[in-house]
This record gives sequence, C-alpha cells and structure tokens, in this order.
Amino acid sequence: MNIKKILWVAVAVTATFSPVVRAGQTDNKKVIVKEEVVAEKGAPLPLHQIEGNGGVLTTLSAYIVNPPRKGELVGRPAIGGGLISLGAGRVLVPTTLTWSPWERIELGYGWDWYSLGSLTGAIHNATGINLGTTSVSLHNFNGRFQFIKENDWGQKWLPAITGGVHYKVNSGISSINRELGGALSSIGLGYNQGVDFTLYGSKLITFLPRPVLFNAGVRATRGAELGLLGFSRDYSFLFEGSVAIFLTDWLILAGEYRQQPNNYTPIPGVVNKSGDWVTIDLAWIVNKHLTIAGGYGYFGNVGDKIANGVWGFTAKYEF
Repeated sequence: MNIKKILWVAVAVTATFSPVVRAGQTDNKKVIVKEEVVAEKGAPLPLHQIEGNGGVLTTLSAYIVNPPRKGELVGRPAIGGGLISLGAGRVLVPTTLTWSPWERIELGYGWDWYSLGSLTGAIHNATGINLGTTSVSLHNFNGRFQFIKENDWGQKWLPAITGGVHYKVNSGISSINRELGGALSSIGLGYNQGVDFTLYGSKLITFLPRPVLFNAGVRATRGAELGLLGFSRDYSFLFEGSVAIFLTDWLILAGEYRQQPNNYTPIPGVVNKSGDWVTIDLAWIVNKHLTIAGGYGYFGNVGDKIANGVWGFTAKYEF
C-alpha cells in the first residue's frame, strides 16, 4: 500500500478520537472538555398557595417551588394568580411570585387584593359611616428554608421539613381604622402588619394504589383572616394541613384544613368570630410548566357574613 495513503488514514483516525485540547495550551497536556448535562424538568409541583408560597390553595407544603435542576447554579422563577369568591361581594385576588435560588431556599411574594363587599354596608348600618376605603391589599414577603429533604440520608421514612418566616403588611386597614375612629384598635385589631412563622412536614406515600401526599404544619400568627382584617397584639399557634391524592399522573384531588385565630373582641354583625377554613381542590398538571387548580370551600365567618360555598381558581407557571 502507498506509504502516503497509510499516513493520511492514521492522521484522520487520530483526529477523530483525540480529546479536545483547550485553546492556548502550550504544555502538551491534553484536557478533556466535558459538557454539563442539565436534568430534564420535573412536574410543576407544588402549586402556589394564595400568599405566595409553595403549597395547595390556602395551605403550604414542605416542598420547594421550582428548585435548581441538576447542572444549574440557581433555580428559575414561577408566577401565579387567581380569584376566590367569598360571596356577598367579597372577592380575593391573589398574585404570586416565587424564586428558589438554591435547592433548599424559597423566596416568595404574594399580593392579595380583597374587596370588602357587604362589610361596608354592615358598618354603615351599625355606625352611619360610609367608608371611603372599600378594599385592602395584603403584601406577603416570604422566606422558607428546607431543613430536611424527603428521604435524606437514605432514610425512606423521613419527611421533608421546611420552616418559614412571612412578613405581612396590610395596605388600607389603617385608613379604615381612622375612618371608624379607632374602632378596630378597640377590639384588638389595631395593627397593620405582622410576622408569621411556619413549620411544615411533607411525605409522599407510594405503596398505595395511587400516590398520596400528606402535608402538616403549625403557624404562629397575629393576623385576622390572613391579615386582611388587621393584626392583633398577641400570637395564636394554629394547625393547618392537607392530603392530596394523585388520581392520575396529571390530576390531583386535595383536601385542606386551616385553623384561624380569634385574638380580638367580635362585633356581632360587623366583625364576627372567625371560622376555620376547609377546602376541596382539584389540580390539573397541564404540562411541565403550567398548573391550573380549582377549589370549593367553607370558611365560616369572614367579617360580617358567613363565607360557605366559597369557590375559586389559581394558575401557576414555572419557567
């Protein structure tokens, strides 16, 4: 065989299978460049709950929203929104945003606009005052840290454990208090801001015919009806949680319970004693980025009237 042809084939084979050498290298050391593979995105769970945390509709989960995928330095944001009708003109419109810069940290914000509805008429009937403020806005600034990941250290029985700090500011309730001559202060709701503390555990059970997720948590709060009606001086320590059944890989049925505080003196027919919140929710995983959920609930007394037969929906998109 021709010697030149043999040399040409040898050079071609060597070039094909040689490792990539970094540009500018002068010491003859060959460095193999490895491409970092980013893991495929999983299901867009948990949902956004109405205060801007990972959860269901009204309660939280110990899972973190949209954490960094394998190969990514930081996570990506998620946005959400919804509408909840409490009846008698009372409407809650949440807008939510979360970002998880690290796999154990979730930062969130929730803006909850709330129309007082029939409460303004109840105040007029009781006092003769026509309120100039007919809605309030609750700003929720959330920070959560996952102390323990589910199944950490190879322990299959171990739930995820996450703690949270939630700073809340009510824009509008101070104006209402002034218009009423300090009436809210007199019943123990004289503050427009407060800080909640939460601790949640979550565990997915997979040995049943369909997976079932249990979320259970405790909350320390001074907020009446999330803080929509103001904040008291003293804390209440409350239970909240949910159970979610994966009917299919893309359809989830959940039930929630959230205890409400009553650290104020009720005014019958105007600001009644708060009832605990119970909801049944159905969530649809549309694709790997989008979820849509609807819920039906019994909230008991909220302000001047009972809010049973509450309905609403939320949607969340993960980038």
